Amino acid sequence: MDHYDSQQTNDYMQPEEDWDRDLLLDPAWEKQQRKTFTAWCNSHLRKAGTQIENIEEDFRDGLKLMLLLEVISGERLAKPERGKMRVHKISNVNKALDFIASKGVKLVSIGAEEIVDGNVKMTLGMIWTIILRFAIQDISVEETSAKEGLLLWCQRKTAPYKNVNIQNFHISWKDGLGFCALIHRHRPELIDYGKLRKDDPLTNLNTAFDVAEKYLDIPKMLDAEDIVGTARPDEKAIMTYVSSFYHAFSGAQKLLEWIRRTIPWLENRVPENTMHAMQQKLEDFRDYRRLHKPPKVQEKCQLEINFNTLQTKLRLSNRPAFMPSEGRMVSDINNAWGCLEQVEKGYEEWLLNEIRRLERLDHLAEKFRQKASIHEAWTDGKEAMLRQKDYETATLSEIKALLKKHEAFESDLAAHQDRVEQIAAIAQELNELDYYDSPSVNARCQKICDQWDNLGALTQKRREALERTEKLLETIDQLYLEYAKRAAPFNNWMEGAMEDLQDTFIVHTIEEIQGLTTAHEQFKATLPDADKERLAILGIHNEVSKIVQTYHVNMAGTNPYTTITPQEINGKWDHVRQLVPRRDQALTEEHARQQHNERLRKQFGAQANVIGPWIQTKMEEIGRISIEMHGTLEDQLSHLRQYEKSIVNYKPKIDQLEGDHQLIQEALIFDNKHTNYTMEHIRVGWEQLLTTIARTINEVENQILTRDAKGISQEQMNEFRASFNHFDRDHSGTLGPEEFKACLISLGYDIGNDPQVLASCMEHAQGWRLGREIMRFSFFSSLCLDLLSPSYGPWGSSSPAVSVCPVTGPPSALCCLSWQPAGCPLSSILTALHPMGGFLHLPALSSSCLWTLPPMCVRIFSSYVPFPILIPQTINLIPALAICFCLPGPGPALPLPAFPTLLVSWYHCPPQKKTGMMDTDDFRACLISMGYNMVT
Repeated sequence: MDHYDSQQTNDYMQPEEDWDRDLLLDPAWEKQQRKTFTAWCNSHLRKAGTQIENIEEDFRDGLKLMLLLEVISGERLAKPERGKMRVHKISNVNKALDFIASKGVKLVSIGAEEIVDGNVKMTLGMIWTIILRFAIQDISVEETSAKEGLLLWCQRKTAPYKNVNIQNFHISWKDGLGFCALIHRHRPELIDYGKLRKDDPLTNLNTAFDVAEKYLDIPKMLDAEDIVGTARPDEKAIMTYVSSFYHAFSGAQKLLEWIRRTIPWLENRVPENTMHAMQQKLEDFRDYRRLHKPPKVQEKCQLEINFNTLQTKLRLSNRPAFMPSEGRMVSDINNAWGCLEQVEKGYEEWLLNEIRRLERLDHLAEKFRQKASIHEAWTDGKEAMLRQKDYETATLSEIKALLKKHEAFESDLAAHQDRVEQIAAIAQELNELDYYDSPSVNARCQKICDQWDNLGALTQKRREALERTEKLLETIDQLYLEYAKRAAPFNNWMEGAMEDLQDTFIVHTIEEIQGLTTAHEQFKATLPDADKERLAILGIHNEVSKIVQTYHVNMAGTNPYTTITPQEINGKWDHVRQLVPRRDQALTEEHARQQHNERLRKQFGAQANVIGPWIQTKMEEIGRISIEMHGTLEDQLSHLRQYEKSIVNYKPKIDQLEGDHQLIQEALIFDNKHTNYTMEHIRVGWEQLLTTIARTINEVENQILTRDAKGISQEQMNEFRASFNHFDRDHSGTLGPEEFKACLISLGYDIGNDPQVLASCMEHAQGWRLGREIMRFSFFSSLCLDLLSPSYGPWGSSSPAVSVCPVTGPPSALCCLSWQPAGCPLSSILTALHPMGGFLHLPALSSSCLWTLPPMCVRIFSSYVPFPILIPQTINLIPALAICFCLPGPGPALPLPAFPTLLVSWYHCPPQKKTGMMDTDDFRACLISMGYNMVT
C-alpha cells in the first residue's frame, strides 16, 4: 500500500532510461514483451474481475489502465470520464500518468495521446515503467534493490544447484534450469530436479512454467519456444517473469515488510481539523480493511499452510527441516500480525473518537452559527428603532401604544437573554474542544455581547423619554376627553333639533297640530341652557389651545376622541336659531288649515248622522211592509207609492251631503270622528232603498196581475203570503231550495225527491230573476197557482200540457214550440212585456205576463206538435225563466233557446246573421213558417 510508503525518488531509473529501447523494434522481443506484460496485467486485473486481450487497444480509453493502477497500488484514483470521445480518453490516460508521476516515476517521452492512439512502443514502455515501480522497485536484498537486488536473490536461491549460473536476465535463463531451481528451492515437492537435463531446455522451461501456473498462481508469461529460439531473450520479459517468482516465494518477507510499513501508518494519529479530513481517514481505513488486509490475511494463511506442508514433506523424505532466515519464522509473522491487530484496533478507536469529537464540534459550530444568525437577524434594525424620536410628534394614544410596544420589546429582549448566554456558552465549549475556527467564533461572540449591552442601554433611555412625554400629554388628553364627552351629546342634540325643525309634518286633526305646537314651545324653552353648554364646551377647547402654545406640543391640536370642531358647533348653533322662526310660521299655518278641516268634518258628520239612520229606518219599514201586508193588494200598492214619493222627496238632502263630501275630498280629509257614516255607505244605502221600494211595488203589481189572471181570491194570496213568511225565517223576503220545498209541502204539493226537478225550479228562479239561488214571493205565488191548478197547467182544463223532447239534427239539439195566435199584435205583446224598451222579456212571458194579460192581448195557447224525429215521451212542464238582453246592433233581439220552457223552432228558420239570436222580424217569420200568423 503506497499510502503508507515513504515517497522516494527512483534513482535507479535514471541509468535505465535507455535500456535497449531501440531493441523494441525487434519483433521477437516485442512479441515476448506483449505476452509477458499482458499476462502480468491480467494477473492483477483478475482481482477486479476483468482482463485485457490486446495491450495497446484495451488501454486506449484509460479505464482499465486506471483500474490496474488502483489494484496494484491499493489507492483510489480520480473519478474517470465515461464519455467515448477522444478528449475523454485522453483525460483518463492523463489521470493514470499523473498518478504514476506522483509515485516519483519520471515518464520520458510517454504522452496520453500516444497511448490513446494505440502506439505499441509507448504502451509497452508505460507498462514496463509500472512493473518497475510496483513489482521490482520494492525488492531489496542486502542493501541492494530493484534489478540488482532481484538478480542477487536469484543467485543465492540457485547457488546450490548444478548447471545453474545466473548472471543476468537473458541468456542465464534460456535452459530453464534457473526457473526450475527457484521452484525446487522453495517448493521441492513440485519438481524432481534430479531428472532435469541441461540439454533439454524446452522440457525444463515448460515444466517450470506449468508448475508455476498450476501451483504458484504465476501466469504463463513466456513461451518456451520463444526463449529457446531467441539468441538473447528479452531482458524485460525475463525480469517481469522472475519478479513474479520473487513475489511468490518471498511471501514471509513481503508480509513482514507490509506489516512494518502498515503499523507506522496506523500509529500516525495526528488529529484533523475538519470532518471531511477525518472522514477521508476513515474511508482510507475502510479501504485498508476491505481491499488490502484481506489479501494479506490470505497470504499469511497460505504461508502457514505452505510452511507446514514443506516441513511435512521434508520429514517424510528424511531430509532436514526447512529453516527460514532470522526474523522470518512463522512465530515472527504471528507476533508481527498480533502487533498489527492491536495497533489497528487502537487506530480504529482513535478514528471513531476523533469523528465523534469533530461531530460534536461541527454540531456545536453549526448550533453556534444558527443561534448567532437568529440573534443577529433579530437585532437587525433594533438599535435604529430604539434611537428614533417618534414620541416627539405622537399623541397620547400613540404614546401609550409606543409604551406598550416598548414593553413588549423589553419582554422580547429579556427572552433573548437566554440565547445570548447560550451563544457565549457554546463559544466557550468550542474553545475548550480546540475548534479549529475558534478565532472567528470568539470574534462573532464578542460582537454579539457588545451589541447586547448597547441594546440594553438604549432600551432604558427610550423608556424614560416615553414616560416623560406620556405625563405631558395626559393633561391635554383629559381636556380632550372632557371636550369630546360634552361636545358629542351637544352636537347630537343640535343635529336632532335641526332634523325636527326641518321635518315635514303631516297632521289630520286639530289635536295633532296642537301637540306639535306645544312640543315646539317646550323646545324653545331649552335654548338658553343649550347656549350655556355651548360656551362651556368652547371654553374647554380654549384651555387646550393655551396648553399647546405654552409647552409647544406638536400634533396636539387634533382631538383623538372626536372630530367635532368648535367651528362646527358654532355653525350648527346658528342654523338652529334660524330654523326656529321658520318652524313657528309653518305650525301657525297648519293650525289654521286644521281648524277649517274640523269645521268641514262637523258639518258633514251632522248631516250624515241624520241621513244614515233615516235610510236604515226606511229600509226596515219597507221590510215590515212586504212581510206584514194587510188589506187588499191595491191598498198596499197605494201605500207603497206614497212611501216611494216621500223617499224621492228626500233626494235634495242627499245632494247637499254630496257637496259637503266633495269639499272634504278636496281638503284631503280621510277620517271623521264625528260620524261613523261615509259617503259610500250613504250612497249604497240610498240606492238600496230606491231598489227595495221599487222591487216591492213591482211584486205587488205582479201579484195583482197574477190574481186577476188566475181568478184567485185575496184569501188565497194571503195564504201563500203566510206560508212564504213562515218559512222565510231570516225575514229576507226570499226562500232557499230547502225552504222552497218545505213551503210547497205545507201547501199540499210535494215535488218529490228528484233533485233535478228542484234544481230546475231554483235554476229558473235564480238565473232569470236575481242571479242568486233564491226565490221571491212573486215567482213563488205564480208557481203555486200553476202547481195547484186542477189540470196542472197555467189555463186550467182548456190548456194542454207542454211536451218537451230533444231534437237531433243541425244546427244542434233543439226544442220546438207550437203557437196558437189569436190576432194579438206582436208589438203590443212586446210593449206589454217590457214597456221600457220593447224587448221580449221571457221571465214575464213564462211566469206572469202571458198568463195574466187578458185585457192587453188574447191568450196564446201552447199545444203539442209532434215531429218525426222527437222521442215519444211527454212530460209536464214547469215554466222556467230566461233572460232577454240586447246585443250591439239594431233592434230588439231574442237569444238562442237555452232552457226547456222556451220552445222555438230553429230548424227551418235559423238566424240569418249567424249570431244565435232573432230580432222581431225574424221571430215573426219563424212563426209564419210554422203556419201561424200574428197581426203587425
